[in-house]
Amino acid sequence: MNDNGDEDAKDWSYTSHVRADLRGVNLSGADLRRAIFDGADLEGANLSGADLRGASFKRANLMKAALDDSDMRNARFIKAKLSLSNMQGARMDGADLRGIRGRYAIWREANWWDATMDDSLRKALSKKWPKPQ
Repeated sequence: MNDNGDEDAKDWSYTSHVRADLRGVNLSGADLRRAIFDGADLEGANLSGADLRGASFKRANLMKAALDDSDMRNARFIKAKLSLSNMQGARMDGADLRGIRGRYAIWREANWWDATMDDSLRKALSKKWPKPQ
């Protein structure tokens, strides 16, 4: 991605960033569909409003990352670190969140109940961020 923020630079769809050091990267509003970030370090990254549909973040570090209003449908976050991240308003239909660390994240208005996750996390989230009736 270049520094002048060209729209072309925000299209990382179908690209691979396995084990990449992307700490603090600004990919807000980016097209990251089906991109692979397995094992990548995205601590403090800005993915607000990004299209993450079908992307893979297996074992990625997303601590303190901004994922608010992102489209996480069918993305894979297996064993990712999501503690202290912001997922407010994210769409999570079909997302795979098994094994993640994310109890201390912001889940407000995110449809986490439509994602696949461990029962222990589901119980913790239902207490703090209950599904609207």
